[in-house]
Amino acid sequence: MNRVKFLREQQKMTQTELAEQSGVSLRTIQRIEAGSSLKGFSLKAIAHALKTEPKNLLFSSKVIKNTIQAKAINLSVLSGLIIPFGEIIFPLILTAKTKDPKVKSIGKEIIEVQVLLNAFFSIMFLLSPFVQHYLLPRVPVFLFFLVLFLVLKIVFVVLNGKSLNQNEELTIRFKNSYL
Repeated sequence: MNRVKFLREQQKMTQTELAEQSGVSLRTIQRIEAGSSLKGFSLKAIAHALKTEPKNLLFSSKVIKNTIQAKAINLSVLSGLIIPFGEIIFPLILTAKTKDPKVKSIGKEIIEVQVLLNAFFSIMFLLSPFVQHYLLPRVPVFLFFLVLFLVLKIVFVVLNGKSLNQNEELTIRFKNSYL
């Protein structure tokens, strides 16, 4: 998402209101949000109207590269659908390879969630024969846990991917780090 649009929506402004407050035409605001470059007077005026620094409205190639790395780490979790513990191993490798501290932090948060998810479901898988024997003898409880595990993994990747697109942060993470 375009930074101007993101900040405008975050401040609950319409394009018309931003145009009025910045002194830039509505058509220019629309072009900028559609992907046109932002520079000069328009950059300063829009930054002032959005109460931010002009540099915060510009994408640098480093920011784009870091966002792509964070998305790659997030998507690598899906390798766990094919390879056992791939949802931990591949994000760990990609996180170790990156040099950017923000991407490392995002990778660490993704790994933390996956480790806890795997630990929880490993215990559930181990307990499933006992649950099945005593509570539901004819229902394969193991399959229920397996499907739930796979669905949760996919939901986590989708929600975090959407959040990375919008504000370069994760939706599903822990408040306190344990890694």
